[in-house]
Amino acid sequence: MHTKGASSDAIRVSTSSAPSTSSHGSAQDDYDSSGDVYVWGEVICDNTVRVGSDRVIRSTGKTDVLLPKPLESKLVLDVYHVDCGVKHAALVTKNGEVFTWGEESGGRLGRGSREDSLHPHLVESLAVCNVDIVACGEFHTCAVTTAGELYTWGDGTHNIGLLGNGTDVSHWIPKRISGALDGLQVAYVSCGTWHTALITSRGQLFTFGDGTFGVLGHGNRESILCPREVESLSGLKTIAVACGIWHTAAVVEVIVTQSSSSISSGKLFTWGDGDKHRLGHGDKEQRLKPTCVASLIDYDFYRIACGHSLTIGLTTSGQVLSMGNTVYGQLGNPRSDGKLPCLVEDIMSEHVVQVACGSYHVAVLTNKSEVFTWGKGANGRLGHGDIEDRKIPTLVEALRDRAVRHIACGSNFTAAICQHKWVSGAEQSQCASCRQPFGFTRKRHNCHNCGLVHCNACTSRKALRAALAPNPAKPYRVCDSCFMKLNSAAYSSTINQNKRKEAVPRHSGESNPDTKLAKAIVPSNLDMIRSLDSKAAKQGKKTDALSFLRTPQMTSLLQLRDIALSGGIDLNKSVPRAVRTSAVRSLNSSRAVSPFSRKPSPPRSTTPVPTTHGLSIAKTAADSLTKTNEMLNQEVERLRAQVDNLRHRCELQELELQKSAKKVQEAMTLVSEESAKSKAAKEVIKSLTAQVILIVLVLLCLPSYTVAAVSYSLQINIIAINISMNFLHANGILVLV
Repeated sequence: MHTKGASSDAIRVSTSSAPSTSSHGSAQDDYDSSGDVYVWGEVICDNTVRVGSDRVIRSTGKTDVLLPKPLESKLVLDVYHVDCGVKHAALVTKNGEVFTWGEESGGRLGRGSREDSLHPHLVESLAVCNVDIVACGEFHTCAVTTAGELYTWGDGTHNIGLLGNGTDVSHWIPKRISGALDGLQVAYVSCGTWHTALITSRGQLFTFGDGTFGVLGHGNRESILCPREVESLSGLKTIAVACGIWHTAAVVEVIVTQSSSSISSGKLFTWGDGDKHRLGHGDKEQRLKPTCVASLIDYDFYRIACGHSLTIGLTTSGQVLSMGNTVYGQLGNPRSDGKLPCLVEDIMSEHVVQVACGSYHVAVLTNKSEVFTWGKGANGRLGHGDIEDRKIPTLVEALRDRAVRHIACGSNFTAAICQHKWVSGAEQSQCASCRQPFGFTRKRHNCHNCGLVHCNACTSRKALRAALAPNPAKPYRVCDSCFMKLNSAAYSSTINQNKRKEAVPRHSGESNPDTKLAKAIVPSNLDMIRSLDSKAAKQGKKTDALSFLRTPQMTSLLQLRDIALSGGIDLNKSVPRAVRTSAVRSLNSSRAVSPFSRKPSPPRSTTPVPTTHGLSIAKTAADSLTKTNEMLNQEVERLRAQVDNLRHRCELQELELQKSAKKVQEAMTLVSEESAKSKAAKEVIKSLTAQVILIVLVLLCLPSYTVAAVSYSLQINIIAINISMNFLHANGILVLV
């Protein structure tokens, strides 16, 4: 994230106009909803430090962004939905792709890597799905597809069933949750720190995770490893749900009879830890089951949000009610003591359409696309350019003209999706790139991707897929910065397509499309298996890359999709588009009903329940898939045999290395001993030589009668020298005199 400058001169790097392949809506709706992500508060940043002339130390840290700034991305993204956790965040594009960024811990980014991510990165294993919404907890992340499937990933080692898959194993790539959810379509999911709640398209409420304080609503404090329906709400339609740290809130549709007529109304239910009056019941008692907030029985709710010790409710008439701890002014009503729910009065003149809660701050979005925030202001999470607390709702001036579409709050930061728009030439007196003033010769030109005003020299090139281009298939004028980003994204896409084409074996005489489909799947399976295995070996974690090989036979397209997801195959590329599109549309003709769907109206109860009728594969396709499965099994067995062979060879080489090392050690010891002997021999020879020289000098000085005696003594010394030389020679020491 860049923390520099005003937002008016920041280039947009998070939108494009790629045609949507999902069932989000019409093409015009998709274009209108194209948006930029703005973030503020405590965000992750790059702390790269250069040491000397050639050494660079790279690390990540945190920085405080006091005003909303565009989220920088290496790719051009069409952002549709965003959600924030404690130290990470996730977004969904209009194409149904999931991108995550932030601090990695236990696999919550879903990319199979321990590396932090400063910019959004694609969760590749979900590329085969059309994802509708995502939800971020502190240690895990969830995603719901348009087909109503729930995927979870992250740190599952807390022994509380945080991922809902029945185990305490972490998952570094998304894993689909089945079991109690088989045959059901998930419409919405909310993540707390230690538990998760979800709503099906029929309005059923399921929870799983840590059951401390009765936060799961099952009438006890036990942890649940797999999703379980909240029985006390069985038969009622749950409209919305939100998870705090140790409490949960939900909006439940209740039939109310008024003067011989019955109408449905959303009532607020809360349960879990009642400390700080966060449940709104006027006391601090725990509630093990969902309990209706009696003081709010006259209000019709349809959205809800939970913070650390705070609950915020939104009515269908656009009123906001708060309950919980009064610290930092997070209730938005200075006159409230927090014991009972209160209206946020200073925003009653506005019609609020969305609410979001961080740990101790609140953000709301009005029908005028304006954002108001209040509560704790540390780290600049309120977006007002300072770190002051606000006890009443305050307009975020930096987003006044940004046409905000969606808001989300993390623990210490906030994000918003803003509709991208053209910048009027009258609003800028100089080029957004070169900063040269406009004049008679320097004309104004809008970039068709970022919308900012540039001079002719800075917008001389054209590119495809510009965000604001009337026709994405034709090249339009863009600024130099956007040109580089668009070309980089297009080049990456081309490289990936070429790699996939090279991986598909080509054989003459193949006319059966099912056979081609099966053979196209095999290489991508093997590539993904190898990549996931290598990643798992580096991380010391187990993946589910080979889980699909246990399936002996596949008889439906849904099973084919499950296999592709387990193995990481991208059916968007390997399967013909017509086949994939028809399958997805037959499952669900529109996006799953969600309280955070594009249309601001409350969810309707007439959502069709998808069935698998008519989704069968021809016998030839099933046979081809069975053969493909057998081929994959054989290939895996062959690879395992190779691994065993390599392991055996490695062990033999290690033994040889140990033997060689032992021999080298013995040789070094022998060399040291011989060196010591040689040194001793040299000392002896030196001493004898000195004695001989001394005797010669004495002979020259003595009279003749003593010469005979001295000569005799000299002979004795020579004999001694010879004996010493023979001794040294016998010991294998060569002496040079």
